[in-house]
Amino acid sequence: MQQISDVNVISQNLIPTPVEIKSDLPLGSGAAETVIWGRESVKRILDRKDPRIFVVVGPCSIHDITAAREYAERLKALADRVCDNMFLVMRVYFEKPRTTVGWKGLINDPDMDDSFKVEKGLILAREFFLHLAKIGLPAGTEALDPIMPQYLSDLWTWTAIGARTAESQTHRELASGLSTPVAFKNGTDGGLGVAMNGLKSASRPHHFLGINQQGQTSVFHTSGNPYGHIVLRGGGGQHNYDSVNVARSEQQLQQAGFPANLVVDCSHGNSDKDPVLQRLVFGDCINQIAEGNRSIVGLMLESNLNWGNQLIPDDLTTLKYGVSITDACIDWNTTVEIIESAHQTLQQVFA
Repeated sequence: MQQISDVNVISQNLIPTPVEIKSDLPLGSGAAETVIWGRESVKRILDRKDPRIFVVVGPCSIHDITAAREYAERLKALADRVCDNMFLVMRVYFEKPRTTVGWKGLINDPDMDDSFKVEKGLILAREFFLHLAKIGLPAGTEALDPIMPQYLSDLWTWTAIGARTAESQTHRELASGLSTPVAFKNGTDGGLGVAMNGLKSASRPHHFLGINQQGQTSVFHTSGNPYGHIVLRGGGGQHNYDSVNVARSEQQLQQAGFPANLVVDCSHGNSDKDPVLQRLVFGDCINQIAEGNRSIVGLMLESNLNWGNQLIPDDLTTLKYGVSITDACIDWNTTVEIIESAHQTLQQVFA
């Protein structure tokens, strides 16, 4: 007889269950305090109980843990300096959605050679999230693979559902059960409809299949996530960070019965993927806040130790240190200048 199952499957490899990974790399009380504090801080900002804005800032993707740790230590010091009016969350993206094909992120391919040592990637990712929590730096990420949160989400402060997955029912169901505030990005065409529908869906209860901590297939029943919000990231050749588009987004949220909570992504479509323009987008949004806007509660920056990006070379020893291998990022000095300038402006606003 002809083969019926797994016709196009080459192999299957078991990996440890979530509980096994967590038993080797437990959360711990100190790290848990950072996670709880981080989540509550973002929730208070979304509830308008805290007048600060939160800023999700960090590499487009992390491929070098050593460089990422250096970045984190610098960011923690910066976060402490600006904490009176800005709450900094490190952008930690270990999974990358691909429009067609390409490197899928450190969890899936930690050695960047198509060997796909997922167990190694999971351990590296959890170790890094634990490091951030232990030094008191909140972490934000994108939920891409629906199984991955069982391994890592106890260390997340803030979660994004990306432009490519905001329309996915699987990710909307996942978002309804996450313990973090969840942001839906507008679609790649720049329209807000997909994100709005995602927000509505994630706020409602759901039943869906997933794996539990023991790796068993389970039916999950969620209550809905009350802390959903929207990320404006541009798209379709259009920007949507300006005051007119922000006002339109406010109206759509209010008409749908949701709080006017907006996060502006200063990269991607809003900067035409040109890192030089991130400063201008960030500055424009800070000026809107200074002029009285209160719907912009957060901003996102793609930032690394060094400027730009690079292709993955055949010889990985020639990789430039602290330079993105996905989207181009601003460098550390520019990051400091942007955030400290905004901090000074906001001091006058909140004085």
